[in-house]
Amino acid sequence: MKLGIFTVLFGDKSFEEMLDHVAAAGLDAVEIGTGGFPGSAHCDRKALLQSAQKREAFLEAIHSRGLEISALSCHNNPLHPNKEIAAQAHETLQETIELAALLGVQTVVTFSGCPGESEHSLYPVWVTSPWPDDHLKVLEWQWNEKVIPYWSEQNKVLAQHGVRVAIEAHPNFVVYNGETMLKLREACGENIGINFDPSHMFWQGIDPVEAIHALADAGAIFHVHAKDTGFNKHNRAVNGVLDTKPYQQERNRAWIFRTVGYGHDSETWSDIISALQLAGYQGTVSIEHEDSLMSVEEGFQKAAAFLKPLIIREKLQNMWWA
Repeated sequence: MKLGIFTVLFGDKSFEEMLDHVAAAGLDAVEIGTGGFPGSAHCDRKALLQSAQKREAFLEAIHSRGLEISALSCHNNPLHPNKEIAAQAHETLQETIELAALLGVQTVVTFSGCPGESEHSLYPVWVTSPWPDDHLKVLEWQWNEKVIPYWSEQNKVLAQHGVRVAIEAHPNFVVYNGETMLKLREACGENIGINFDPSHMFWQGIDPVEAIHALADAGAIFHVHAKDTGFNKHNRAVNGVLDTKPYQQERNRAWIFRTVGYGHDSETWSDIISALQLAGYQGTVSIEHEDSLMSVEEGFQKAAAFLKPLIIREKLQNMWWA
């Protein structure tokens, strides 16, 4: 297992500066944004697609520093009811898949997307309850008319390029937990798996270790993010975890995203790493920073320092078992 970083947090640095910084911190891999919500500060997707020379230089800059690419990421909504938004998201995903194949990168990270409630919708509609009965009708329409057709076709595209997609299970999209991930995979194909982010599991009251075991049985864990969730006990006790207040209103929310170790302790994260190890996961644990209580650099350094001993311990255990 390797330790990496989702490099969009260093969008203020040049590509080379970012790589130097990551290498100096002793990490193994970089996850690089190619567009969509996180942006593409370190990857000119179209230029790389058009030039073998630029792709060679891009890879040389990474490999010469002892790093590798864990994934290309383009978090977006290709199922958006606004056709222009959906088309742009689809183009970004298609080009990212093509670029991954050309760069020899196995995994592309993205969201499942979320349609509206009908062909006449303006905005996505995330269904979270079976009642009133209208909700189940919407959910059935979304999956049968939009989700399954789109991702079944994408599964074919992925197979053609020798690439797999790691869907980041996230509330507000149709794939938000292990069950919906496996539903998509079963309906659409085995080139589709999960980008497992424990912070999204914590938020929903899911035990990440149990979720890992369930997903591992289906061979569905393709990539992993390292991000935590912290809870305000009072606000959660009063209002629960369905919270629409802006993330910047930390004191008023039931939960916020935190740097690893600031939501759950090392024992919890050790259990997560061990569960991944038992699941046979040999990929990267990619640090993601969305902690509004810490600067980017503080969050990065603390996350790396927290996770390194856990990853090293896992490597030593593998050596001992071997």
